[in-house]
Amino acid sequence: MGPVLRISGRGALAITIYGLTPDQARRIREVMKASDVGAGIGTVPASSLNGMLPMLVLSGAPEQLKRLPPLFASDDSIPTAIPQKIETLLDNYLLSDYKIACGGKVLDLGSRTHIMGILNVTPDSFSDGGRFTALDRARAHAHEMAAAGADIIDIGGESTRPGAEPVPEDEELRRIIPVIKCLSVELPVPLSVDTYKASVARKALDAGASMVNDISGLRFSPDMAKVVADTGAALVIMHIKGTPHNMQQNPEYADVVGEVAEFLKESIKAAEKAGVKREKIIIDPGIGFGKNLTHNLQLLDRLDELKGLGRPIMLGTSRKKFIGTVLDIPVPDQRLNGTAATVALGIIRGASLVRVHEVAQMVQVARMTDAMVKADY
Repeated sequence: MGPVLRISGRGALAITIYGLTPDQARRIREVMKASDVGAGIGTVPASSLNGMLPMLVLSGAPEQLKRLPPLFASDDSIPTAIPQKIETLLDNYLLSDYKIACGGKVLDLGSRTHIMGILNVTPDSFSDGGRFTALDRARAHAHEMAAAGADIIDIGGESTRPGAEPVPEDEELRRIIPVIKCLSVELPVPLSVDTYKASVARKALDAGASMVNDISGLRFSPDMAKVVADTGAALVIMHIKGTPHNMQQNPEYADVVGEVAEFLKESIKAAEKAGVKREKIIIDPGIGFGKNLTHNLQLLDRLDELKGLGRPIMLGTSRKKFIGTVLDIPVPDQRLNGTAATVALGIIRGASLVRVHEVAQMVQVARMTDAMVKADY
């Protein structure tokens, strides 16, 4: 597989290189010590990525780390992939000017955090199942979210809560298509369809949706990427371990952030191979989808490492069980304050888009966090 690189940090950055031989690590040390780039170098043997102990950690300001690729490229003893990987990681990590064309609009994710409002037209979703199954109530709620500041409305017709059973395609379509058809002509914001079925996605896009939010990361339906490519829709690729029915049955990871990153990287490749434009892709770490409490907290704290994939990050923590576990709040719709904390941290760690139930409140959280994080002093 060759060396694997990860990047993290705020201000000063750290690039961790896994899978080096001792000779390769020694040579990189020698080259850096003989140079004047100003970057630091160290070893962190306490953690691992899929069993590969990290040999080296390169640290410094972005301008210092940018001087490393040409330095390493000039030495035949250093693997040729490392300079290019460092350059790509830095370019991806520092990229923030994301613009997603969607539904006749351009979502400027670099200017501020965007809000995706959740509209579940299902009888059994974990938090609001049954509240918006009637067309008039679904429409009214969508209008309320748009008026409160939602930039996108995400419409789902199948619950993907832990333990959920699949819903037949015709039933999922019966739930979502009338809603999409109405809202596509009534609302000034784009519509997303929350589905992992390619056939459902195609009909939803034909009905007026312009984004597909696929919880399976293109894994459950082999034609999903082609549907997105053919229609020019935007695409959210999410990580999941297992299926909604079994994903919470003792999920295990050697390194949850590293494994989520590899999954998303492969999904991005699959989407691009099918013809989906890279600038149309958003990634989602899948909080609560095949993760226990520790996994979810680690993903939140290390969310910025996913910036190395070079695509905007969407975060969906709203009302989820791990918040209830930490705060001892069993009722989902009472987890507003916990959700607000996760949204604020997610934005600080690099999320460009947050998927939420309480739009008005989370708009305020996002605006305040943006004012602190994006302030130009």
